[in-house]
Amino acid sequence: MKTVQISLNSIDKVKSFVNAITQFDYDFDLISGRYVIDAKSIMGIFSLDLSKPIDLAIHVESDVDEILEALKPYLV
Repeated sequence: MKTVQISLNSIDKVKSFVNAITQFDYDFDLISGRYVIDAKSIMGIFSLDLSKPIDLAIHVESDVDEILEALKPYLV
């Protein structure tokens, strides 16, 4: 598992982020305080405080570089 910080401070960023990670068959969790939600859930993302960076847990052993390349626009 790898954890990175991302910023989703606009509606367009949330939409493009979900589109980017749904192309991967791995599990992604967003962690904000004590809340953990499925990162592929747009409704779940909007339940978080998007004004500050959020931790993204990527549950994967391989293909990390490919995933991080796709997530570059959102990384803090």
